[in-house]
Amino acid sequence: MCDKVIATNEALGLIQKLKEKHGPLLFHQSGGCCDGSSPMCYPQDDFLLGDSDVKMGEIGETPFYMNRQQYEYWKHTQLIIDVVPGRGGMFSLEGPEGVRFITRSRVFPKEES
Repeated sequence: MCDKVIATNEALGLIQKLKEKHGPLLFHQSGGCCDGSSPMCYPQDDFLLGDSDVKMGEIGETPFYMNRQQYEYWKHTQLIIDVVPGRGGMFSLEGPEGVRFITRSRVFPKEES
């Protein structure tokens, strides 16, 4: 069985840089509109998880969560967290770096699901 969430080398490098600046982190993808559907990176102590959050896995030793409703749409999909130039969500830690995290995906074939 494959990991539900993985990250590119570029994303892993940025995660390490942000950890050095901010300490332990977590990712959350809510599935809301606009930036809410992007992976958002927060200091671990600054984000309260709820009963409706599902842990998808870890990337760069950083937990990645998704809202349960959104997970129902993505549960047959591997999330690939990447980095692109530009500004992301105003609350996500990578904003001042001039880049943003994005989610790419691929549907699991039957033999991997």
